[in-house]
Formats: sequence, structure tokens, C-alpha cells
Amino acid sequence: MSSPLSADRPAAPPPERGSVEALITQARRLRGDVDAVRRGMRCDTADPRGRWQRALYELALHQLSDLDAHLAQLRDGPAPAPRSGSLIGRVGSAEWNLLTDEADWSGELYRILGLDPAATAPLGLDELPSRVLPADRPKLTAMVTDCLVDARPVDGEFRVVRPDGTVRTVHMMGEPVLDADGSTASMWAVLRDVSELRRSQRAVSETRDSLHRRPWPAGDERRAATEPREAVPRSWRALLRFPARDRPALDLAAAHLPAPGAPGGGGWYDACALAGDGTLLSVGELAGSAPDGTHLLLGALRGLAAAGTPPEDVPDLLGRLLEDTALPPLAGVLCCGYRPGTRTLTWAHGGHPVPLLFRDGTGRALSGRTRETLETGDLLLLHTRGLVPGRRGQDPRAGRDRLLALAPRLADVRSARDGVRILTEEFGTPVREGDACLLVARVTA
Repeated sequence: MSSPLSADRPAAPPPERGSVEALITQARRLRGDVDAVRRGMRCDTADPRGRWQRALYELALHQLSDLDAHLAQLRDGPAPAPRSGSLIGRVGSAEWNLLTDEADWSGELYRILGLDPAATAPLGLDELPSRVLPADRPKLTAMVTDCLVDARPVDGEFRVVRPDGTVRTVHMMGEPVLDADGSTASMWAVLRDVSELRRSQRAVSETRDSLHRRPWPAGDERRAATEPREAVPRSWRALLRFPARDRPALDLAAAHLPAPGAPGGGGWYDACALAGDGTLLSVGELAGSAPDGTHLLLGALRGLAAAGTPPEDVPDLLGRLLEDTALPPLAGVLCCGYRPGTRTLTWAHGGHPVPLLFRDGTGRALSGRTRETLETGDLLLLHTRGLVPGRRGQDPRAGRDRLLALAPRLADVRSARDGVRILTEEFGTPVREGDACLLVARVTA
């Protein structure tokens, strides 16, 4: 799809083939020079400065590779898909005609949003926010309003939620198209999936902050590399102490399954009070280990619950809070809110297994809806991805099916603790790559 420009500004002529070839040559030469310098320097990964240098080199090399790929697209035309490992990701485009209420999307935009073009019509500007995280919708609305009303260019980022629950960061750039009277006739935009780029930039920021937390005098790098360091504490330290009496109408139990020989991970389980007699249940994990990081995260999570944040909004807000810290980003989170008065369970997740419900000797995944009415005797399981170790590339549903197969054994349990015992007997000993957390809630009334 072509990208028209404003009527009062002529389109720039396309670059000549020779000039694009020259830019490609320069980009590749610069990438080779950066790579040569990186290989020639000693980056001690045991030292904060070394980790920061390695992360910054990797980011620069990835960005130069993406620049090369984009210049090649200018020369050869749009590529069918981004190369593996690209930080920029997919690039899609769209145009919204304000006179006819029609929208035109490229195939790549459908893939960015995880939608099927055969089953979904292009969303209008008033429908697009339905795919955006609630916290980012005001930002998108403001950008679109400024474009349509004041003819300002669009340039900003927001996060979208795919149908499978994964969250992606999208950068949108565009501008209005004016008619002969100077009124806005349509709006076009180019949208890029920049999720990997933002994660890589956070890695650079986190390693830089780690370096600054323990500064060394200039010229004293040798001492920094050789001086003994304090042992890094495990991030898991009995994160949850259930109250002597469980939350209203719930019997709770949980377990942490460490990976043998592996450093402490960033996983957690938690249960805390919501406004009134409600309970917020959660499990999740950080994308990397961070000393005391999980404790800080749990403090933020409980603060959101105490402030009356709806459970379905907690994963999004928690992710936003982490963006402004040196902690690793969320690898996944699952939050469930239970109201005993109506026996209503609401839940939301991001990059994480969905809740499993066991009732009358059968089990099922709550994957088709985010609200469920529970019954007395129901058993609810929340768990992190590492609970059922699988082979690389294996369908994650295989692990879920193994958990659901325990339904006959879980049918006769008299307490949440018995449920945890059955699960840990079945999955407590396999060799796993990382820690795992699970939380069982049994409805008692």
C-alpha cells in the first residue's frame, strides 16, 4: 500500500539505486568495523563494566544489521518477513479514509496484531484501541486526535494484546492526508513491532545501572576484576506467608520448586486482600534473576491491590512499573481476583499459562473467557511455565494436558495442601532449566 503525504507537501523522489547501494556498503562496513573492535576487546562478563560493554556492543550490531535490512528493502521492495533475530521486527502500514469510513491494512499489520485477515476486517480508528492495553489507550487516542484535528504527525508507542494473550510494543508513525480545502481526508501510518528492540535497550540500561551501583575509580579496572565479590543472594526467600486463617471462602497452599544447581530465579506466588472481602492470587516470573527483585515486585503488586486496582489491570500496570526500574522485565504474570459473595473469578495474564480449573473429577483450562463462576469444592491451579518441563519446540499444550490428566487424583482432595502434595509428587523431581511456582486455591463455601 502506498503511503500518501499531505496535499500541501510534494512527495520526495525515490532514491537512486546507486545511492542506496552506497548506503548499504557503508552500513555493512561500519558493522564490520564495530564487530572487529568488539572481538579485539576483552569483555569480562564477571564484572559489571564487562557486562555493560557486551550488551552495548550487541545492541549496536543488531541495530546496524537492521539498518542493512531496511536499506535492502528500499532497494528490492518489501520483504515477506523480518530476518530471524531482528530487533525492529515486522513493519506494517495502514490508511483510514475519514470520508468513506474505510480502512486498508497491509498483511504485515495483521501479523503484528496476531489477527487473521480472512476472518477480521481492518479495524477503524475507533476500534483500534480495543487491541491496545487499557493503560495505553489514552496515549493512542491523544495521538490520533492531534493528527485528525490539528493535522499533527503521529509518532509514538503503545502496547497491543494479541488474541493469544501475548503483549507486543508497537511504534506508530504517520500523518494526515489533506484535501483541497485543507481538511483532513484520511490518515496513514507505518507501524513497527519494536518489542525486541525495547528489551535489548533495557538490557543495556540494566547492566549500566549495575555498573553504577558499584563504581570503581578511573583506571582501577584491574582491581574491579580481581577483588572478591559478595555472594549474590537468591531472589527466593519464602516470598509468601499465608495468613493463619485463609482468605474468605478459600483454602490456599503453594510451593516453590527450585532448579537443582541453578541460581535463584525471579519467580513468585502470592495471595493478598482486595478491597472488601476479595482476594488477589498471582504467580509470575521475571525474565532474569535479580537480588531482592522479586521482593520489590511483590511490594508493587500488593500496593496495586491495596489501591483498588482491578485484577484484570494488574499485569499491565506491573509491567509498566518495571519499565522504569533496573529490574528484568516480566517473563510472564497471571493474576486472578476472587469475590466470595458472588463466587466470581476474574483473571488476566501476559505471556503465561492460563488458570486450570478442576471440578467433579475433570479439569479444563480457562482459556476462552476471563470471568468464571466457581462452585464449592472447585480446585484452581495457577503455575509458572517451568512446572512441567518440556523439550525445546514442544507444544506447550502438552504440559497443560499432563496437568489436566491429574483431575481424577485431585477430585478427592480435602485441602489445597493435598493438591500441592499431588502436584509436587508428580512434577517436583524432573530436571528443569529454571524455578517453578504453583498456587492452589480450593473453594470452601
